[in-house]
Amino acid sequence: MPFSCLPRLLLATLPLLAAGTALAQTAPRCDAQTIAAAGTPHLEEVAGGLAHPWALVFLPDGRMLVSERAGQLRIVSREGRLSAPIRGVPAVVARGQGGLLDVALAPDFARSGRIYLSYAEAGEGGAGTAIAQARLDTEALALSGLKVIYRQTPKVSGNNHFGARLAFGADGKLYAALGERQKFEPSQDPKQTLGKVVRLDADGGVPADNPFAGKSGWLPEIYTLGHRNPQGMAREPGGTRLWVVEHGARGGDEINLLTPGTNYGWPVISYGRHYTGLKIGEGTAKAGMAQPVCYWDPSIAPGNMAFYDADKVPAWRGNLFVAALKDESVVRLVMDGERVRGAERIAVGKRVRDVRVGPDGWLYLATDEEAGQILRLSLR
Repeated sequence: MPFSCLPRLLLATLPLLAAGTALAQTAPRCDAQTIAAAGTPHLEEVAGGLAHPWALVFLPDGRMLVSERAGQLRIVSREGRLSAPIRGVPAVVARGQGGLLDVALAPDFARSGRIYLSYAEAGEGGAGTAIAQARLDTEALALSGLKVIYRQTPKVSGNNHFGARLAFGADGKLYAALGERQKFEPSQDPKQTLGKVVRLDADGGVPADNPFAGKSGWLPEIYTLGHRNPQGMAREPGGTRLWVVEHGARGGDEINLLTPGTNYGWPVISYGRHYTGLKIGEGTAKAGMAQPVCYWDPSIAPGNMAFYDADKVPAWRGNLFVAALKDESVVRLVMDGERVRGAERIAVGKRVRDVRVGPDGWLYLATDEEAGQILRLSLR
């Protein structure tokens, strides 16, 4: 039958069918394909006696700088000895998921000694994520010149979903992944920074080339929107792109590749459901909202993530490792560009908050427990 002779009703529905096809796209599950281990995992304690460690970073001399959620910042020696708490850390709201969160070294840390801290800060209306910059004196165990360079707006009630992972891009800009504070709709509000990734100059200023800079009704620091509670961020090895991993509700944890100006959909679209079992938003897809690279259902409750860029284990090269809290594991994802080719679950038996690649080529984990540890994950 010629196209022009198709029944009028069918002709009328063709645009809707096309639109429906476009919106029916679905993201793959992160763990859809299981892959074999590259060796036998071996876990050993590097340091203990930490109270809910949230982040660890390696200093140039191989020691670690570790944050504890209650508000302590410590240096851990290569032999695992804990320093006394570093003086000069800002006051934090240590309730629920709030407290002292991420720590990042400035790209020129070896020269400047500058570090950046993200934390839950009290203020009018409740609390919100703040970012401070300071100079670290590793010998005196003190911060100096502390300055708050950015505050999430507005401050709201509640003790959850602060985010707040920090990462420097290849462009030297500071990226901060901010949670939506369990308030849902503000993730879509261009006049708030709840549920956003923001892009800042190193001093907290707003880069003129940000995607919404100069756009009426938009906060200029917004880089991407529609996030729920991103707690992990990593830059791919040898590249410029940043990836985030964020908590879904009941199911729907997802990995997103950050593209400037992109809307990732929360709470309009999601692969999860409310904890009551009710549907969230409009479904899993909507025009103008990006699909995740992949998602988990059931949830693993992701912490941080890191691309493996060392040479110790050639089979791990370019793989993405995701810390898992609820799943008490580390998930290894073998990537093929923007596609997940397979997943391996490496059991830890403890809530894993952070994962980093150490200077020795092994993985280092921070366990989010009252008797928290730094663990080394190697292969035998």
